[in-house]
Amino acid sequence: MFSLLNNVSKWSLVLVVFTSVLSHCSSSETIKPAQHSEVSSIGVSQPSLPPVDPIIRREGTTVYIEMTAQVTDIEISQDVMYNAWTFNGTAPGPVLRVTEGDTLIFTLKNKDSSLPHSMDFHAVHASPSSKFIDVMPGEEGTFTYATSSPGVFMYHCGTKPVLAHIANGMYGMIIVEPQAGYPSDDLIDRQYTLVQSEWYKEHSYDAFLNEEPDFVVFNGNDYGLTRNPLLAKVGDTVRLYVSNAGPNEVSSFHIVGTIMDRVYTDGNPRNIQYGLQTVMLPASGWAVVEFTVAEEGDYPLVTHQFNHVSKGASAILRVTKDGKDHGDQAMSH
Repeated sequence: MFSLLNNVSKWSLVLVVFTSVLSHCSSSETIKPAQHSEVSSIGVSQPSLPPVDPIIRREGTTVYIEMTAQVTDIEISQDVMYNAWTFNGTAPGPVLRVTEGDTLIFTLKNKDSSLPHSMDFHAVHASPSSKFIDVMPGEEGTFTYATSSPGVFMYHCGTKPVLAHIANGMYGMIIVEPQAGYPSDDLIDRQYTLVQSEWYKEHSYDAFLNEEPDFVVFNGNDYGLTRNPLLAKVGDTVRLYVSNAGPNEVSSFHIVGTIMDRVYTDGNPRNIQYGLQTVMLPASGWAVVEFTVAEEGDYPLVTHQFNHVSKGASAILRVTKDGKDHGDQAMSH
């Protein structure tokens, strides 16, 4: 789902939308899952709907986006299926890519037959109580947002309990391209997106609250980016849009075999650091990472919390003379 992003200017946008209602408890409140009507529905599997493409239309600086909230079976490990709550049938959802200054007119169609869903865009300034509100089963809602801050941000379902919606698969990446671009744009040869996230016992709210994840993965599963490595050729400068969707764990993102030349924290061109070995990404932390590969070989992309690598958080960047995959088994780490 996260394909090579060569030539940013040629991508109008690939958008994924997760609608969310932001619901916060005060310090004096206690969530009692057994008494919450939605929590009682979490453990119930639902019929799987096939993935669908988002509908996206641009008129000048106005972007119209239509997305779905739906339940779809996802393969999170070989022959391991998860009855996931999703946006458009994928977890993570499709990548949203717009430009600083665009106006988003976003419609969420809730195809889930039993639960409300919503959108929490981290990339916007908006009133949660009016623009991140629940869309009920079988209904749709339309909301308008301005994108005034460049960067790489999370979006997720924010319907209460938020933990259940994110842990069940409702999260994704929105890239708001800086109007003036990044100062390093002319150096970039290859671009990819990478989302770290966690899978727990299916639909178990107790597991989401109290247990360690069964899988920690990149781009939704523990095998896709080792069986089908990301590609580059010797001498390429690579840009990664990297994120940690959580919902609970941190990520210590690291590239084995090289040093990060530049890191833009949260993807903002003003937040630049140089020469990093590891980038700490809290839950909902994001970054733009750039580096140059000088030699042929397989470069593992991992979190340096290696218990999570053992649970699947590993990808491979394969570097060859011509930038093509030679088909050998990928290096493990």
